[in-house]
Amino acid sequence: MEDEVVRKSLLVKQEASSNTVDNGNGHVGDGANTNGGAAVRPSDSSATAILVISTIVAACGAFTGGSVAVYSSLAENGIIADLGLTVAEYSLFGSMMTIGAIIGALISGKMTDVIGRRYTFWILDIFYIMGWLSIIFAKGAWLLDFGRLLLGVGFGITCYVGPVYLAEITPKNLRGGFMSITQSMTGYGSSLTYLIGSIISWRTLAIIGSIPCILMFLGLFLIPESPRWLVKIGKQREFEAALQRLRGVDADTSQEASDIKDYTDNLQQNSDDKIQNLFQRKFVPLLIVGVGLMLVQVLGGLYGFLFYMSEIFNSAVNFSEEWIFPLQIPSIFLGASLIDKLGRRMILMVSAMGNCLGCFLTGLAYLLQDHNWWKGISHILALVGVLVYMGSYSFGMVSIPWIIVSEIFPINVKGSAGTLCNLVNWFASFFVSYTFNFLFEWSSAGTFFIYSSICGLGVLFIAKLVPETKGRTLEEIQSSLTGILQ
Repeated sequence: MEDEVVRKSLLVKQEASSNTVDNGNGHVGDGANTNGGAAVRPSDSSATAILVISTIVAACGAFTGGSVAVYSSLAENGIIADLGLTVAEYSLFGSMMTIGAIIGALISGKMTDVIGRRYTFWILDIFYIMGWLSIIFAKGAWLLDFGRLLLGVGFGITCYVGPVYLAEITPKNLRGGFMSITQSMTGYGSSLTYLIGSIISWRTLAIIGSIPCILMFLGLFLIPESPRWLVKIGKQREFEAALQRLRGVDADTSQEASDIKDYTDNLQQNSDDKIQNLFQRKFVPLLIVGVGLMLVQVLGGLYGFLFYMSEIFNSAVNFSEEWIFPLQIPSIFLGASLIDKLGRRMILMVSAMGNCLGCFLTGLAYLLQDHNWWKGISHILALVGVLVYMGSYSFGMVSIPWIIVSEIFPINVKGSAGTLCNLVNWFASFFVSYTFNFLFEWSSAGTFFIYSSICGLGVLFIAKLVPETKGRTLEEIQSSLTGILQ
């Protein structure tokens, strides 16, 4: 049904102008396609250098977030030994990231809308740099906690502004792959930090963690502001210049620019970006999809696996958890390479099914262990279950929910919607990490069977409610879902 709406919209545009053609890749533009007699390429045909640099900048933020997430588990022994922290003091240090991330999530949407995507990157990078410096030079608990809080704020902002910025600057034929790779950098950051964290000191690890922040700082001098944000605030000349830079000097951006401007002007007449507007009838289905995807991503047990990996392995199998994270990398690459071919929904459903199977196998391993059945098989099942879960999660669930959230909400409500989805994600993360130990003490097998059931419900949710966004511009996606015409 949604595809029919988009096709009808495109047919109307084609009939309205006798000299427009479809160039074969979904881009509708001038049939002559010339510039002073010389052929120009369509605006969505290839990646430009500035687009790649912009993607790298966003990737640095996600990579740092992955390093931040696992830092406390790797630095625990060294920090307690060097600074004499108690277990309670170190537990507070570990939890400060989540508190900071909730603060970052709370301010991310409004900040991004008011000062723009590029300046928001500047601010989150300052939070990252100050956070790492506080940890590097810490002599006691208070500076450690302050640094961890700042890192959390930066991570919370990154979760929103990174995918939004990339969705708004990337052409439709490259958007899925570029965004998937960038969002998956959180996994790469975790993997690399785990690999090197066991062989270097906690201060050295913090120094290495700050390197992507410095690269991001340098890259921010080169990247443009989001063209869609510029047209929203009425900066027409800057909008056209930014879009041309992103698409290349020889690209014909006239049709894309016209579509973006017309749709944005139409949106501005419909509603403002206020939290209450999210609950208008036309936006409620999008809100259900966005919030639902955040819950599916987190409530399936991810943070239980991440934060308590060593406990799981110590009680179920004799295997070093440090090698689990690097083994995710092939799954990340495979998912990114297929997302624009198979589509978001297909990969997300396969990922959720794999999560369901991984949790089930892990729960079954604990069930066998609790009853002293097939001891040799239970260890193998636990290892296979964790590998299947982490590999499946990296294949799609790690990135696609954020990609879809950044694609489906129109720019006039994107800030409020993004803030709400970001908050839901972090509160759900806190809930899972807080309740894991209690559930694990109640029933180790039952804990993972619960997570498996949630993942199974997630498969049904994705199949029934989540729209496919592959191969469409943001304007086409949002028009088909809200009924606001381009």
